[in-house]
Amino acid sequence: MAAALVAALRAAGCVYAVEEAHILLDAAGSRADLARMLALRVDGCPLEHLVGWAEFCGLRVVVAPGVFVPRRRSEFLVGQALAGLAGRIQRGRPLKILDLCCGSGAVGAALARELPGCELHAADVDPVALACATKNIAAFNGEVYCGDLFEPVPERLRGSFDVIVANAPYVPTDDIRFMPREARVHEPAAALDGGEDGLALQRSIAAQAPLWLHSEGLLLFESSARQADSSAALLNARGFTASIAHSDALDSTVVTGRLEPRDGR
Repeated sequence: MAAALVAALRAAGCVYAVEEAHILLDAAGSRADLARMLALRVDGCPLEHLVGWAEFCGLRVVVAPGVFVPRRRSEFLVGQALAGLAGRIQRGRPLKILDLCCGSGAVGAALARELPGCELHAADVDPVALACATKNIAAFNGEVYCGDLFEPVPERLRGSFDVIVANAPYVPTDDIRFMPREARVHEPAAALDGGEDGLALQRSIAAQAPLWLHSEGLLLFESSARQADSSAALLNARGFTASIAHSDALDSTVVTGRLEPRDGR
């Protein structure tokens, strides 16, 4: 059965057919269930939606149909945030993290696992994604908020975050048609569409983030290699000192903005 399953997945264009076959076999409760899952996978349904989870930074992250699937490239975003926060666990104050445009909450959960005792908050406009995020960050006592960008985040948290990580959509609207079918059809457009140049949400976040960050706080965007300079420029224009990092192994680009110190902060 395994060999036939691998062959069917390969014929459908699944690059990691052997690994996917093992996952489907483990997840299926019966032959009929396996046949149903295989048919859906061959038709382009994301494997993660079929089995209900995605692997991310060593965590098994809950995802549901219609929810953006966390990509391996976003593990670089986690790593860059951890590098920027190195040495900040001090003064008896827990680190405060905001996972903005959090989707399933994978990035926030991965950070919280590496930063014991941190205070994790997550926000997204999609209630279906937030239902997954609630489950994924429950072990870290995280709080989730449903609404547009910073709008649902409690006012009491203004000026308190050490880091804001934002895997906001950055694909230009006209480029979405070139994305894989499983993304275009099975993931929400709001999680993919970054506007005309892909930077619409990044602009909004960069404009508001200084109000929510602690002194010398960090704002990190996942970006693309061709957009990174533009992402850095919009951060610099909002009072950040921006830097760009790239991972060839994960084909990932992250732009980090460090907020310049302000009087009284």
